[in-house]
Amino acid sequence: MDRSTDEAAIRRMFEALSEAWAREGASAVERFYTPDSDYVTFDGSWLRGREANRRVHEELFAGVLAGTRLVGEIEGVRFLGPDTALVVSTGAVLWPWQRVAPASRRSRQTLVVVRGDDGRWRIASFQNTRVQRLPPSDSLFMRLFVAVLRFRLALWRRRHPEALAS
Repeated sequence: MDRSTDEAAIRRMFEALSEAWAREGASAVERFYTPDSDYVTFDGSWLRGREANRRVHEELFAGVLAGTRLVGEIEGVRFLGPDTALVVSTGAVLWPWQRVAPASRRSRQTLVVVRGDDGRWRIASFQNTRVQRLPPSDSLFMRLFVAVLRFRLALWRRRHPEALAS
């Protein structure tokens, strides 16, 4: 089945959301999210429902997000059904004086988008995770980290021999 038309519509919705962020701020939430949407922020907060999402973003746009814009790109779209798709994207928030997002502020998002009765795609679920690179496994930090974990595990096993019996 050719889903190119649907994928193109989802990509346009994603671009329109980024444009509306800069132009409209929190009021853009109304058009792009379902009423019962879930939004998990990069710090792990869970906003339940479009209204909670809008309220939190109103506060943010009145403060730290004032004048910002979104940049990002869709990395992939996978259809889960005729009216549901999983979207993975990468993006960041830029302040007015920035042209490129610092690597430390890049996030990866997982979105579940659904087609409404009106034919428009909206976000039913949005998970935002900060991209954080782990140090190389052979680095001093990781070798020390593994040594501490092995030491703590050995202590735990001595205190809990019954756990090893099963």
